[in-house]
Amino acid sequence: MILLPHTQSILLKKLMIRVGGACLVLFAATSLTFVTLHLAPGDPVTAILGGSANPTPETIQEIRAEYGLDQPLMVQYALHLWHVLSGHLGSSFSQHMPVKDVLWQQAPPTLKLMLSSLALAWGFAVLSVTLSARKPVFDSVFSSLETFFAGLPQFWIGIILLWLFAYQLGLLPPAGTHGFSSLILPSLSLAIPLGGFLAQVMRETFKTTLDQPFVLTARARGLSDNAVRFRHVLRHALLPGVSLSTWAIGALVGNAVAVEFIFSRQGLGRQLFLAVSMHDMPLVTGIILFISVIYVLASFLADTLYLIIDPRIQEARA
Repeated sequence: MILLPHTQSILLKKLMIRVGGACLVLFAATSLTFVTLHLAPGDPVTAILGGSANPTPETIQEIRAEYGLDQPLMVQYALHLWHVLSGHLGSSFSQHMPVKDVLWQQAPPTLKLMLSSLALAWGFAVLSVTLSARKPVFDSVFSSLETFFAGLPQFWIGIILLWLFAYQLGLLPPAGTHGFSSLILPSLSLAIPLGGFLAQVMRETFKTTLDQPFVLTARARGLSDNAVRFRHVLRHALLPGVSLSTWAIGALVGNAVAVEFIFSRQGLGRQLFLAVSMHDMPLVTGIILFISVIYVLASFLADTLYLIIDPRIQEARA
């Protein structure tokens, strides 16, 4: 497909706006991390020394000078930004290894957990809405069920699932990171509330779309009710859910903290909690930046999916 110069100019302008917005998000994440850790109680020197008891004042002063902690706050902030821009995330105080290596080890389990949770949530939302919307009895029952699921805390779901399927029935492992079976219970803990939210957002749009003229036309052509719902109506109901999924990517990482602790899983959520408690600024910065990059990529993907699901959006924006 050949794009006209005017269309190319519009797409280039939008791309520049998106890239600028992404840079702003990363800058804000870096700055807020610096400010938050400096306001939090605790001394990074303790983390650097590995919890060494009663260090001498000379040792503390040497550590502060080595890591630039004796510099004015604005100088520390400038150095912090420079290290991030240059890609030098440094070494973790608490892990005693480069931050990049920590991310390389801990990111895959969290990404697997996020993707599997998102897939399960979408599966529940699509089936719940498509099979029950505007159907007697089923509509109200499934709508109430979605509201109930959306209000459940992830950590509570995790505890209940752990007690039932791991300890009472013995069907699934209670802890660990290896193997598909160890991923099922943590994924369900995150997916159940998210699936409820997605279904709630999609349901009203789905009902509204059922009243559109093209739906009547599809029925007049002899298509079955399920064919109309899945082939024509669902595409329009997906748009609000796609938008919500961008927010969900960031929320899943935050909620993964409790879930990874409950199921003793490796992952960024668990490491972020430990790094904050240890005042480990390099590791906290690296994890927050990684999460921000994932959020930015998810936002780009959501825009792309919008155009794939409904190409008319591009025409309206042009």
